[in-house]
Order: sequence, then C-alpha cells, then structure tokens
Amino acid sequence: MDQLKNKLITLIHGKHSSWKAIYSMLKSESLHDNIYEEKNYFSSASHHSNSPQTNPHDLPVDRLLAEYASKNIHLITLFDNTYPECLKTIYQPPWVLFAKGDLSLLNSKNILAVVGSRDASDYGLNTIEYLFPELIENKTVIVSGLAKGIDAYAHKTAIKLGGKTIGVIAGGFNHIYPKENMKLAEYMLQNQLVISEYPPATVPEKWHFPMRNRIISGLAKGTLVVEARKKSGSLITAEFALNEGREVFAVPGSILTPNSDGVHELIQQGAKLIKNSKEILEELMI
Repeated sequence: MDQLKNKLITLIHGKHSSWKAIYSMLKSESLHDNIYEEKNYFSSASHHSNSPQTNPHDLPVDRLLAEYASKNIHLITLFDNTYPECLKTIYQPPWVLFAKGDLSLLNSKNILAVVGSRDASDYGLNTIEYLFPELIENKTVIVSGLAKGIDAYAHKTAIKLGGKTIGVIAGGFNHIYPKENMKLAEYMLQNQLVISEYPPATVPEKWHFPMRNRIISGLAKGTLVVEARKKSGSLITAEFALNEGREVFAVPGSILTPNSDGVHELIQQGAKLIKNSKEILEELMI
C-alpha cells in the first residue's frame, strides 16, 4: 500500500495531472508493473495525451513529504484510513487531500456546507448571524470555500462563536485567493482546517473553483445556500449536493433582488426552505 500511495503522490505532482489522467495511469498495466522503471511511459504522448509529463525520478517522494511535514502540511490519499468516508462516494473523489490544521474536523459527524453570493447583502450577513448560534451550540462544523462574501462571513462567524470551520480552497496553500482573505486563511491554517486537492505550489485556475465545490458539498451532510444568483458557483455546489443525495437548504430572499434568484430556483426544485436553524439541525442530527 505504501508503494501505491507513493505512486499516487508522484502522479499528483506531475504536470497536467488531471483526475482522469491519474485514473487512467492507475489502471494501466505499466503503472502496476513498476512506475519507477517505466521512464518512457511518462514521456510518450501516445499513451495518454493528458497524462502527467514529469518523470517520477525528478520528484523524490521522501524529500517532498519531509518538506511538507516541516510546514505541518499533511497528505491524505484516497487509500488512507483517515480519508473522509463521505468523500469517497462523490463524483471524482480527490486522489489526495493536502490539509493543514485540525485534521479531526474531517471526520466530524455534523458538517454543514455554507455557500452564497460574493456580493453579500446585509440581509445575507444577518442571516448567517441569525442561524449560526444554535448550529454552533450543537457542534455543527461549517465548511465553505474561503471566498469573499458569504463564504468568508460563515468562517468568521463560526470562529467568533467558538465553533469549528473548514476552508476548501482552489489552488495550493502558497497561493491563497482572494488575497483579502489571507489573514483569515492564515488563522484557519493554524487553528481550524484548510484543505485542497492541489499541491501547495499550484496557482489557482478558473476551472479549479467549480471542481473545488464538489469537495465542499461532499464533506457535508447538507448544503445551505444564502443568497445566490442564477448560474452562480453556489448553485454548482448545490447541484453537486443534490447529485450525491445530500440535503440542500435554501434561505428565501427578496423577489426584487437578483441575489435571491438562484435560491428561489432551488426552492422551486425541491430544496428545503429554511426559516430557522432547527429546520437544519433536524436533518443533520439524523
């Protein structure tokens, strides 16, 4: 198993190491024979056009792991017992989770994803303050994306109330985005938990963000949407949750603002309309 984990860690650090490319290489007969002896396998574009092109010999795993350990960065692979069970069943579960902070939060019983508009209104922020005290009192762990707006306010409010929170970022730890949330991220890296499926040196790209959302919803029993426009990232998160058979909670808003259009659409599609925290807890505590 250690050899298989080392192979996976090598692949995740390769160039163009897409989920499907790694899946193909893990299935390949050449990989199972001996990844470290198949030098031509990685350089031949005829095998996998989207495969990682970095030779494994350029990436000494032991040295890499030692460097991460010195920075308190933990690597949890899909083959580890500590990998969250709830993530194993989602669409394209992350091969590796890079984690820094309180790892015990990954296996909390009651995790709620909270997402919403980056341009949060006072109504959206007040909604967080209204719902969170009872949620935190009942040991609900809040997971969100460390984005501006509702995400950041959800993290901050959970912390202010003495609760626990998990941030899931696009890109790696060395490139926190947006920069305005750097102080919040640094605090969470030390006192809460921040995770990513990308190595620390990875610069976030546009396509990382919607894929990041599947992890946010995948860690949680349910997803709460507070203010969201149509075709927003929050609705992508909710869609992932629905596809995985998880609960989706929606806070109704004003019909006069576009920030509520996406939320109202979710309610029309069957999401649970939320008026108080008890309506969330009765689903999470089952």
